[in-house]
Parts: sequence; structure tokens; C-alpha cells
Amino acid sequence: MTKSPNDAFRGTYLCRQATHDCFLLTHSKFSVRFAQSALLSLASVQNHTYCSRGFSTFLPLSHTDEYRKNKLNPISLRVIMAGASVAVDQNLFSCPICLDLLKYPVTINCGHSYCMSCIKSCWDQEDHAGVYRCPQCRQTFTPRPVLGRNTILAEVVDKLKTGLQAATPADHYAGPGDVECDVCTGRKHKAVKSCLVCLESYCETHLQPHYESPAFKKHKLTDATGRLQDKVCSHHDKPLEVYCRTDQQCICYLCTMDKHRGHHTVSAAVGMAEIQRQMDETQREFQQIIQMSEKELQELREAVGSITSSAQTAVEDSERIFTEMIRSIERRRSEVTKLIRDQEKAAVSQTEGHMERLEQEIDELKRRHSELEQLSHTEDHIHFLQRFLCLPVLPEVGFGPKISVNSCFIFGNVRKVVSDLKDQLENVCRTTTAEIKDAVTKDTILPVLVPRTRAKFLQYSCRVTLDPNTANRHLHLSEGNRVVTWKRETQSYPDHQERFDWHDQVLCTEGLTGRCYWEVEWNGDGVGIGVTYKGITRKGRGDDSALGNNDKSWCLNCDPDSYSFWHNNKYTAVSGPRSSRIGVYLDHKAGTLSFYSVSDATSGKMTLLYMVQTTFTKPLYPGFAFKYYKWCEFSVKLSDI
Repeated sequence: MTKSPNDAFRGTYLCRQATHDCFLLTHSKFSVRFAQSALLSLASVQNHTYCSRGFSTFLPLSHTDEYRKNKLNPISLRVIMAGASVAVDQNLFSCPICLDLLKYPVTINCGHSYCMSCIKSCWDQEDHAGVYRCPQCRQTFTPRPVLGRNTILAEVVDKLKTGLQAATPADHYAGPGDVECDVCTGRKHKAVKSCLVCLESYCETHLQPHYESPAFKKHKLTDATGRLQDKVCSHHDKPLEVYCRTDQQCICYLCTMDKHRGHHTVSAAVGMAEIQRQMDETQREFQQIIQMSEKELQELREAVGSITSSAQTAVEDSERIFTEMIRSIERRRSEVTKLIRDQEKAAVSQTEGHMERLEQEIDELKRRHSELEQLSHTEDHIHFLQRFLCLPVLPEVGFGPKISVNSCFIFGNVRKVVSDLKDQLENVCRTTTAEIKDAVTKDTILPVLVPRTRAKFLQYSCRVTLDPNTANRHLHLSEGNRVVTWKRETQSYPDHQERFDWHDQVLCTEGLTGRCYWEVEWNGDGVGIGVTYKGITRKGRGDDSALGNNDKSWCLNCDPDSYSFWHNNKYTAVSGPRSSRIGVYLDHKAGTLSFYSVSDATSGKMTLLYMVQTTFTKPLYPGFAFKYYKWCEFSVKLSDI
């Protein structure tokens, strides 16, 4: 056993020539750097390694009690080799050129070790000078040294690789969807950072030079990302560092002198900051929409509870009312039945009285008939005459009032009246049921769901055209009846019953139902944008022919500095951002008509100006009115969307 000449390290190392193995043990205070120096100071003889100072003592490890008493440095990795332990940092066995664990390690004359392929490639570039340098210490060699494999170092590295594979947690390796380290060989580790200069991704181990070496100080590190080639210019093979505002794309600095010469360009950082500000604004808008949506969602939840509660109350009330109606009808039925039975009893009693009287009269007539029959057979003339004179010549009975009964019409009137009552009730129920159905439908209509973004509105876009038969003669139509311009000189339109002869107005040809959206671009001193039923008056200067001044039309007046809404000659002031583009959304079935200020058609920013909630009974025709003018031309255009 030979100790280090520097007692401060208090280290020991042991050589054992019989197995051509070198065993290096380090105390907890033993410098790892000294361990590397000790190992790399070994000399190679016929590809076998020995201590450079030689060895004077060979002891089995089991005979060295001193080593068993000391603990190994916990920051090192242990490599078991031929019954001995090597405790070292894995970075000490990395090639300084490729930064990976040594592959086919060779040790050059200065004592530094490299991968065989790495040092060969490095020295191949120096063949022209004939002087070869160590990439680390820059020591020169002439002629080119012969390289031989460092046997013991190769075995140590092999054992170290095996130990690393066993010791590395599974989550340190790259899995599906992870970015792999571009430097690792064999099974790839998970990359933690990517370098936009090197265009490579690194694991924790291979990333260290970027933190430690001044040469990498200006390199740009980002979170690990794949497809780094997407960050390189496909034309110049340079990093994308510039943002072209003109073409809205990332370019390299050479592109600014080539294809993008004269374009408005900024650095990628500035471009990102600008777009980030736009994103912040968009995120704020999203947050506002989210808050509004959550509020509406809560309102809908409350509406569901209210609908359920209200429906249950309505059902209970309906059941109670129908039960009362049934009971009332049953009472009326009982009353009618009692009335009929009472009348029946009276009629039967009266009839039975008549029957009894008739039976008595019949008996009396039969008795007299029998007496006359007997008298007719007597032969005693005196007796016959005396007896006959005692009998009335005409019978007193049998000639009373005649009772006439028609059984077919007994209680027939009652049956008819009750039948008529049934028909009336059925008619009332039919009519009332329809009214109840309408009331139920109206009561359960949910709040109208209106689109929130211009993209959603455009799903209901419709193309309308101006009707020349309705245009006032001061209005000139152009661009396929999609633009109307007020002009001082009149147009030579023929007479037509649908033409506005006083108000400077024009309607569209199409009558709209369902959901429809259209946009209007306007300029001038004052323009009215609205809708109307077709039945609006066309002649005269009265309110019944002016958009917004009657119950047949609805109109938003747009002035340079204000908005106002008119319906049935009633004025409502409207606030909102000024815009030369107005969007109109109609949901005919829901009875909503909305006007929007479209500030930017590109970004789709819209602001609700006014919404009408009513009931539309007929198709609506878009219309435009030129309210104010200073004897100059101004126009309205139906936008192409």
C-alpha cells in the first residue's frame, strides 16, 4: 500500500497486478478530483494499466482492515469490479469532447482520457500542421501519438454504465411524449432544457457545461422542446431570431437582407412582447366572456329551479281547479238528476191519479153496461119500462177530460238542454285549452341565447339587396343594388305604388324570418338603419311612412356623435362606441332585434348598442333612411361578409 505524497488528502489506493485490476477507495474526506488524478495518472503498458509510481506492496482487500472501517463518500457512485469498490462521480468518466461516458477510452501522454473516435476526429483536423494538441491542457505532441485502449478505464466505465442503469430512476428516462436528450447514447434520458444555439436538448448531466463553461454563456436555453429544426431558417440554416410584422412570421437575420428586405421587422423578443400584450387583451376578453357565461350559467341554473318550482305549482293549481270544476259539474249533475226525479215523481203521481179515476169510471161503466144487458133480456114490459126510466139515458162517466200522453217527448227538452250544455262545455274547453297551451308555451320561453362573437354571428349572415321600386328619387343605387347614395339631383325612377315619395328611404327586396345577420357601412350626417313590415305607408310625409315613427318599424339613427333608437315615434338615447360599421341581428321567432357597433371587422370586436324584445308577426324588411343632410352625397353600403 502506497500513500499519497500529499497527506492533506489522506487517501489510499491499492494495486493488484495479479488480476491487472486497480482498486481505488476514497475516504469521506478524500478529494474526488484527487481520485481522478490518481486514476488518470496510471500508465498503460501493452494495454494494461499500473500505478505510474509503481507498486511496492500487494495486499488482498480482505486483509486491509483500515479500508473496512472507513465509509465511502456518499456523493459518489459505487462500481463493483472483481471484488473491489470504486467510488467516483460519473462526470469524471465523461469524454470532454462529446460529454458522454467514455467509449473505447484512450489515455494520451499528458494523462487526459478521451473516446477513441473523439480524439481521432480532433487530431485528424490537425494533420496538415503535423502538431497535435490535447483539447484540454493544449500540450503538443510530435509526431502523432499512437493510441491504445485503456483496459482498466474501459472496465471501470463498463461497470459504471451498468451501475447507472440500475441506479437511475425510471422517471429519468424519456418516455412517450417526453423530449429525449440528444447527447445520451443507448437508452435516452429525459431532456430538461433545449439550447436554441446548439439546437440540441440536454438531460441534467449533459446540460452542466452550459452552466459551467464560459463558452456557452450566451447560449439561449429554453424548456425542453422537440422539433428544434422548426426554429432554424429553412433557407439560410440560421436560428430564427427576428419577427417580421409585415408577413407575421419568424425569420433569421439573413432574411432581413433577402426576401424580407424593407419589411417592418423587430427582434423575436419584441415581437413576442407585442403579441403577448395582444394575448393579454384577448385573455381579458376571454375572462370577461367566461364571467358573463358563468353568470348566465348560474342564471340558467336558477331558471331551471324556478321553472321546476313554478311548473309544480301550476300543476297543483290546475289539479285543484279541475277538481273543483269536476265537483261543480257533479253537483250540477246531481241537481239535474234530483230535478228530473222530482218531476218524474210528480208526473207519475198525477198520472196514477188519473189512472185510478179512469179505472173507477171503467168499473162503473161496466156495471151499468151489465145492468142494461140484463134489462134487455127481461120480458116484463112494466118492469123494463120502470127500470129503464131509473137509469140515466147517457152515462156520466167516461166522458171526462181526455188525457193525452206522448211518451216519445217525455223529458226530451231536458235531454236537449243537457246535450247543448255538453257541446258548449266542449267548445269552451277546446278554446280554453288552446289558450292554456299558448300561456304555458309563453310562460316557459327561456331567455334568448344571442351569439357572443362576430364569428358566431356570421353563421347567420344573409345577403340582402336593395329594392329599386321602393327607393326615393333622391337615392341612387349601385354595385348590384348593394349601395345607396343620397344625391341632390333626382333619379328618373318610374312611378310605383311601393316607392317612398317623400321620405328619403329604401327597403330591401327580401323579407326576413328566422335568424339573420347583416352589416352596414355608413357615412354622412345622419343615417337610419332599421327594419319594417311590408305594410308601412309609402306615400306622404306623415309618421306612418317614416322608419321608426310608427308601430310597423324599428330604426337605429346613427349620427356622427350619437346614436338613438326609434319605434312608434318614441325616442331612446343609445350610448356606445362610434363606428362606421353597424351589425344587425334578427331572431324573428324569439322576437329580438339587436344593433351592434363593429369596431374592427378583422378582430371581430363588437359592442351591443341596443336590443329590442317584442313579438314579430310578419316578415321584416331591412330599410335605410337618410335623416339629415347638408346637400352633399353620403351613402350606405351592405357589407360583404
